[in-house]
Amino acid sequence: MDQTGERAGFAAMTESTADDWAIIARDFMRFGAGLPDRVLAHLKLLDGDYGGFPIDRLQHSLQTATRAHRDGRGEAYVVMALLHDIGDSLGTYNHPDVAAAIIRPFVSDELHWICAHHGAFQGYYYFHHLGLDRNVRDQFRSHEHFEACAHFCEEYDQLAFDPAYDTAPLAFFEPMLRRVMARPITGLFAEMTDLG
Repeated sequence: MDQTGERAGFAAMTESTADDWAIIARDFMRFGAGLPDRVLAHLKLLDGDYGGFPIDRLQHSLQTATRAHRDGRGEAYVVMALLHDIGDSLGTYNHPDVAAAIIRPFVSDELHWICAHHGAFQGYYYFHHLGLDRNVRDQFRSHEHFEACAHFCEEYDQLAFDPAYDTAPLAFFEPMLRRVMARPITGLFAEMTDLG
């Protein structure tokens, strides 16, 4: 989407100038500010997608986040819980990787690791019903975040399929998501204080 109407004038990056990159940086920052809106829109794609589960994927995400919030978890944790399955639609075979990539700039290494590995840990509760090794998570047993991921799955994720649970609506979590995603805390862009 064209943000300012101005465009850089190069055909190859080797021809670019500081003026070109000032235009691009300004538009990048404006586009980046819309990330929470795009994430919320994508999260809403999970509404009505049951995949055979007792509740749809959006309600599962909301219920996981609600449980984490009611347990006193901080906003970044709750947002990770909310978005942990957002990759289901685009990363059907690797949804934890997709979700982890989305939240990576905005959360701690621990929360990123939980999100990235929750699929293997969640398998503890059902892989054996599919003829798979339910203990696949044991390959990570020596990792510093093993217990944190196991706790996330046990206390929030695997419990979040209850149609009768009093789940908070998406609007409740939207301000948290906007605050958490307001500014990267890790990665290259966390070091850039003013691109626009």
